[in-house]
Amino acid sequence: MPAISQGLMDLEIAQARYAGLDYWAFLAYPSDSTMTAPLLHYLTSTQRGDLRFCLFTELSAWGSREEPAPLLNEQLRLMSNEAYLRVEDGRPLYYLGFITEQRAKERWGGGDGLRHAIADLRVRGTASGAGNPYIVVGVLPRDDIGFAASLGADAVGAYTIADGHMTGDYKALAQIAKDGWRVLAATGLPVVPTVMAGWDRRPRVETPVPWERSQRQGAGINYFFASPQAPELAAHLREALDWQNAQPAGRRAPAVLIYAWNENDEGGWLVPTAPCDQARLEALHRLLRQGAAGDPPGCAWRE
Repeated sequence: MPAISQGLMDLEIAQARYAGLDYWAFLAYPSDSTMTAPLLHYLTSTQRGDLRFCLFTELSAWGSREEPAPLLNEQLRLMSNEAYLRVEDGRPLYYLGFITEQRAKERWGGGDGLRHAIADLRVRGTASGAGNPYIVVGVLPRDDIGFAASLGADAVGAYTIADGHMTGDYKALAQIAKDGWRVLAATGLPVVPTVMAGWDRRPRVETPVPWERSQRQGAGINYFFASPQAPELAAHLREALDWQNAQPAGRRAPAVLIYAWNENDEGGWLVPTAPCDQARLEALHRLLRQGAAGDPPGCAWRE
């Protein structure tokens, strides 16, 4: 696909705001990575004030106890940006995901080392003026959730909640996500519930991407969930909002995460698709911006 343009980024911001989204969580990469292009276009957009942003960082991007990554310095500067999403007490929302006990052991000497690194980020954020980050650690409900609770985070969540060894309809996927929220709640931490807009990795199974080294071509091609109809997706989001609001005040995280804006090759997306299918945006608009007038922004396709 051609590189994203400034005009397309401006349009996608308008599409997200029409849907009623408050923010995007950008997957974080070093500033010299080509994967940072969307974030850079967002930061230079004159429309960025209409949609906040925050960062979702893989634990591997933090480096290790022996060699902390310079990425954290870049991220602290980004947290001071006027468009960065702030939650309770003006704290910048920050996701640290793809955490397992094994990865913490390999890179940080275990849970204690990672907990100290998280505490250090808080100190550095406060000292820099960005503020004490509201840190959501991202794990999978099937992993050791007790380990996640020991890291000193403010909340727990997940980038995705699915099952890569099942096939079913969208209702089954939504149920897996809801079961995951309850499992994560057993940590005793507030939970950022993940809403699944789909899970169908067949494009990546047919043509494995280089960073998924364990994926063999064709392996697991039969495991996917049917794509949701727009009203089904909106209903799943409504369930997440209701579940969140039902939590006790001290156990209620200040955000919900939707997987995803544009993970199209994994089956999770909100962004309009060709020829110009905006049904998902329209369904979320009706749910999140009840009574708001206006037509969807339309589509623009790269040549």
